[in-house]
Amino acid sequence: MRYFFEIAYNGRNYAGWQSQANATSVQSVVENALSHLFKASVKIYGSGRTDTGVHCEQQFFHCDLEKPFDVENMVFRLNSFLPRDIVICAIRKVKPEASARFDATERSYQYRITTKKNPFLEGLAWHSFKAVDVSAMNRAAALLVGEHDFQCFSKVHTDVNHFLCTVKRAQWREQGEMLAFDITANRFLRGMVRSIVGTLMDVGSGKTSVKEFQAIIESRDRKNAGANVPPHGLYLTKVKYPSSVFLKEAEDLE
Repeated sequence: MRYFFEIAYNGRNYAGWQSQANATSVQSVVENALSHLFKASVKIYGSGRTDTGVHCEQQFFHCDLEKPFDVENMVFRLNSFLPRDIVICAIRKVKPEASARFDATERSYQYRITTKKNPFLEGLAWHSFKAVDVSAMNRAAALLVGEHDFQCFSKVHTDVNHFLCTVKRAQWREQGEMLAFDITANRFLRGMVRSIVGTLMDVGSGKTSVKEFQAIIESRDRKNAGANVPPHGLYLTKVKYPSSVFLKEAEDLE
């Protein structure tokens, strides 16, 4: 039986989502926990990869488990076994061919900035002391909406077949001492959000004009974009799926 697990985590102590030979990842910690509870090797497949230090409010992974189990009890047992900075929020049965990665239709990220030094946000938001023009940043962000080639915001060495992404929303919000950038798209390239935020901050500071931001997108050249902002301000906030991937209650009983 295939299951989707909804997971959230603080990425401070992890080298990203994906398992690595010489570093602790979220994937490896969860796989070890599941393998221990089911007394068999369990391999999980995530909806995407987050980089070192990036946080997650909602992500999904799928895995196949042969032994039946009570879902509510398994959520409790798994969370008891996992470290405090990783939590399983829900488990749902899905169709045998369902993929946490390939069936996702939308992914949303938020980048959080504090404009005032705040010890309670250390490691959870980027402190940027520069004054920025949020209105100009939103005019530039609006240029991201739609289908574009975003190679200029991608890490140079990456194994994708193309750089086309369809951005559905890109907007800055200002609330007191906090500044947040929300972006939703069908897919994201490696390093894309942090590069976009860094370039939009250049727009806000006056280093780059809105017209120049448009030219950066059209150039498809990473060297023209701004520097990546730190990972600890970035959150994967939501992943959406069509309802058709989930088993209905009647199908659960079959």
